[in-house]
Amino acid sequence: MNILFVHQNMPGQYREMLRYLGNQRRHRIVFLTQREKVEPVAGVTVARYRPHHRPGEDAYALSRHFEESMGTALGAMLACRKIAAEGFRPDIVIGHAGWGELTFLKHVWPDVPIIGYWEYYYITNGGSVGFDPEFPPAESSPQVLMSRNALSHLCLPQIDLGQCPTDWQMGTYPPEFRAKSYVCHEGVRTDLLRPNPEAAVPLARLDHPLTRADEVFTYMARNMEPARGFHIFMRSLPAILDARPNARALIIGGSEVSYSGAAPAEGGYRGQMERELGDRIDWDRVHFLGRVTYSDFQRVIQISRCHVYLTVPFVLSWSLLEAMAMGATVVASDTAPVREVIRHGETGLLVDFLSPDALARQVIEVLTHPQDFAPLGPAARADVVDRFDFQTRTRPVHLARMNDLLPRRLRVEID
Repeated sequence: MNILFVHQNMPGQYREMLRYLGNQRRHRIVFLTQREKVEPVAGVTVARYRPHHRPGEDAYALSRHFEESMGTALGAMLACRKIAAEGFRPDIVIGHAGWGELTFLKHVWPDVPIIGYWEYYYITNGGSVGFDPEFPPAESSPQVLMSRNALSHLCLPQIDLGQCPTDWQMGTYPPEFRAKSYVCHEGVRTDLLRPNPEAAVPLARLDHPLTRADEVFTYMARNMEPARGFHIFMRSLPAILDARPNARALIIGGSEVSYSGAAPAEGGYRGQMERELGDRIDWDRVHFLGRVTYSDFQRVIQISRCHVYLTVPFVLSWSLLEAMAMGATVVASDTAPVREVIRHGETGLLVDFLSPDALARQVIEVLTHPQDFAPLGPAARADVVDRFDFQTRTRPVHLARMNDLLPRRLRVEID
């Protein structure tokens, strides 16, 4: 079978499925992306596209996202024409619907089925915008959010089947989207993500590696930003570090923004919080690790006595499920996407996102009495294995949905 994956930032949500299908060596797989440097995947050919147009700095706010998406859409379509001219015709297209890449692909292959990934439909109530009063929405936010959804509505008729990772995210979409979509997470490799009592994390500042014997608590986000509660976590540190003089905070994340507005001052949100907190924190015990390799991320979580995950009502991070798969004791925000994954007191602990004091109290309690919370990690892992394991739970669902769109002779064998 010929399969075309499409995602501007390969592999995106398709990391595990791409490896699985590539390793079968029974398919011809092309991945269309903007990304220049990608990790090679066995059995996969990488093709690249460039946006045909980008909006100018003075682009009108209500149409800027749509203009950018249309430039992406045309660039992806032109690349697919080139791929077609070189002799590749997909039997199915699988890609992200959020940046425009799928919009015009039926103009190249009218009868090829497309599975589109729905990630988030921008809502004015109950979503990320306006959730944190520290970052009030602009007066024009309802109109800007509504205009951002125009791409999804344009894309909907072009997609034969939609996929969304969680019920809450799917629930942000109108009924016409839900009617032709299914909910199933990408899945995590729980066979590879496990607790490791022998894990150790060397740090340049220390003369010995940190292990599970040390009092380590952790925070992780792609970028240190308000949408992922970075400011809340930082404001909890003075109380935690004062109460636990041997504790160390390990923080993973970049200094850019993924989902929040730009930081108002130099140094990003990290710089802002460092200036705000000043000498209230023992900075010798706060370790900013930046963006780390996946194996380093695993070791950090495996030595963590308490892992903090915070998010406004928005897209759920893979890192939460991965941390749970590794048996972490998780303290997380009591927000809708997290409640879908964590049951308070059973598989983790939930606190008010907006309260650094509540977060600090809960982390201090976990660090002080780890034995009282020891059952949470194994229960979290068991739940993730049962609901989100790629090999046994999510992969069969995705393959079955692919097969529904394919003639019998092309269907993927589900093992």
